Amino acid sequence: MLVDGRDIPVTGSVLQPLTRRTSDILRVVTAAVVLGVIVVGSLITRNEWTALERSISDIVGVLTPSQSNAVYLVYGVSILALPFTVLAGLIAARRWRLLGGYAAAAVLAALALSVGGGGLSAPKWHVDESTRLDTLLSQILDDPRWIAIVAAVLTVSGPGLPLRWKRTWWILLLAFVPIHLVISTVVPARSLLGLAVGWLAGSLVVWVVGTPALDVPLAEAVRVLARRGISIAAFVVLRPSGSGPLVLSGRTGPAGHDVVVELFGPNQRSRGALRLVRRLVTLRSSESPPLHASQRRAVEHRALMGIALNDLGVAACVPTAVSALDRGWVLYAHSAPRGRPIDADRPDDAIAMWRTLGVLRSRQISHGDLRAADMRIADDGTALLGGFDTAELGASQPQLHSDAAQLLVTTSSMFGPDVAVDAAIERLGHEDVLVASRRLTPSAIPPRVRSAIPEAKSVMKAARDTVLARTGTSAIATEQVTRFSRNQIVQLVLLIALVYVAYPFISQVPTFATELSSIDWRWALVGLAISAATYVGAAAALWACASGAVSFWNTTVMQVANTFAATTTPAGVGGLALSVRFLQKGGLTLTRSTAAVALQQLVQVISHVTLLVVFSVAAGQSADLSRFVPSATILYLIAGVAFGALGAFLFVPTLRHFLRTAVRPQLAEVYADLSALVRHPARFAIIVLGCAATTLGAAFALWVSVEAFGGGTTFITVTIVTMIGGTLASAAPTPGGVGAVEAALIGGLAAFGLPATIAVPSVLLYRVLTCWIPVFCGWPIMRWMARTEMI
Repeated sequence: MLVDGRDIPVTGSVLQPLTRRTSDILRVVTAAVVLGVIVVGSLITRNEWTALERSISDIVGVLTPSQSNAVYLVYGVSILALPFTVLAGLIAARRWRLLGGYAAAAVLAALALSVGGGGLSAPKWHVDESTRLDTLLSQILDDPRWIAIVAAVLTVSGPGLPLRWKRTWWILLLAFVPIHLVISTVVPARSLLGLAVGWLAGSLVVWVVGTPALDVPLAEAVRVLARRGISIAAFVVLRPSGSGPLVLSGRTGPAGHDVVVELFGPNQRSRGALRLVRRLVTLRSSESPPLHASQRRAVEHRALMGIALNDLGVAACVPTAVSALDRGWVLYAHSAPRGRPIDADRPDDAIAMWRTLGVLRSRQISHGDLRAADMRIADDGTALLGGFDTAELGASQPQLHSDAAQLLVTTSSMFGPDVAVDAAIERLGHEDVLVASRRLTPSAIPPRVRSAIPEAKSVMKAARDTVLARTGTSAIATEQVTRFSRNQIVQLVLLIALVYVAYPFISQVPTFATELSSIDWRWALVGLAISAATYVGAAAALWACASGAVSFWNTTVMQVANTFAATTTPAGVGGLALSVRFLQKGGLTLTRSTAAVALQQLVQVISHVTLLVVFSVAAGQSADLSRFVPSATILYLIAGVAFGALGAFLFVPTLRHFLRTAVRPQLAEVYADLSALVRHPARFAIIVLGCAATTLGAAFALWVSVEAFGGGTTFITVTIVTMIGGTLASAAPTPGGVGAVEAALIGGLAAFGLPATIAVPSVLLYRVLTCWIPVFCGWPIMRWMARTEMI
């Protein structure tokens, strides 16, 4: 490389690869959105938009016809020559790689607007145009294909054109909007469509091919360093350009490599900016560093933090130069790192690292990226830090605690958790280390720190256990660093599901409200009391299945929250998961909790089937139960699917392993509980009575609802409808069986002769008493239980 008469050799490749940058993807998305807006706007608001354009034209339209013709002629020549000028500029600059993209974008844009119902349509340019100007140029100017071609080639060629030329040509292209307003009253929608299609075509080509490589301004970098008093004699590439900057080592003399030069290309931090935006959205404001306005500001911040840490004597390198270069490049130069790397066989290095962290905390400085690769040990034993991208002056307390948590993980991985925790406690004290250990979670430790540590999860667990042992604390509460905790996200999803499942009921509210004029409110109050009693029965059954290891009152309260979780999830799986979680928080193991819930469900099914048989026999010939029984084809299909699933679990090794390791222990627990029930008849009676009370209580609530609107059927009939209809509706995919339950119950009552004028409002009242009131009460109860750590 020849710079101002000096030959400066460069060892290594400085070529930038063709990359699909984040900015290329954002350009495609933006172009697609703009095209969609133009299409929708043209279809929906074209009349209003035309009226607005005419009003603006009345104000700015001051040209005479001859003047308008002259403007059209000059602008038409410019637009016609524009793509050829761009082509000539690329050839003159020898941008050979851009020529293929240039041609592809032009062809793609033209074809996109030439395809119609009858195939490809050629341009209809001719001289006999009497409705507008009598020139061929006016026809080309109004043709959306030509506008699309110009926009496409400008988009593709932009990276290879001088910045001033690129801006000038874009301004010339976009000038057709005011020119149309001044001359022809309105802006043709087809021209705007051509502009959007051309931009999208060019963006797609750039995204597919990749951003062309840009010339690295090494000569300018040498001149900038020379003005700082640093004379570069040779360059050695330490890291090629790619996802990060181009890193070179600059030799200033025969002594060796004296300066490290980092060159950041245009859009090189776009992905980092998006990642930072995501962190700002997902983390609380005190957890995330501020977003820099530009790449230059980010580099300047890094240099300033390097100067601040160097003043404290803990910086591994000293910034020497920061400067903006041509075409959006930014230079950052610093001295070569001093000191030796961290040695895992020297426990004193861990103590030095924690002492350096103490120095930063005393000045309220956070580093934010405490990886071993960025740390070194000076000759006097001081730990030195590098990599100041995420460092902050005047850091918040959460950022300081995050630094301590990161260093806990890093030192535990290198020196073991005992050495790391002891060094941390010696420097920071028990209280600060305990607070920092609350952040030993994957969400609190930055991904770049976790990825630098083998088996980071096990290291974090070992460090947390060591902190427990050293501080004598019984448990370490996890710090919430995200804006929304896992429980809050789950509750939000459940709330959205609740709105979804409640919509069919809301649509029936007017009809239900009309029928309320004939309701007997005394029966409705009785039905509400019966509905509340079913939760006591369900709580008693679960309490007995758990051998009385949890509070009966808390179990009863949990049943109300259980209704919300079961209704807002398909097949009621949310209710089962909530019961298991409640028993775990009550002190039972996961296997024991799962077995208790499984036992309750098993007894519930047995009691349900038994009661169904008993009431069916009691109903006698008055109940035609065949209408509720599926056809033989459906039964054979169900049996075939069941045997197929059983065969898959028996013959597939992975599924067989799952049965042996996950299902078999739980079945063994259930079998053990059933064996224990035989020896404790009182506990068995409580479970059976509780499950029976749940089933009979639901039937009694429906019968009371029927009586509230005048009655007309027996309790035995209602019980059969409730059990059979509810069982069939439970297979519905909708959360809580909403829609299916109502249809099954209304159809069952109608099948036994109950008029629709009574059956419909009775079922709706039943659902209000047994489903919707508990659901809306269960939401705040579940949040309260989450706050009190009961679930």
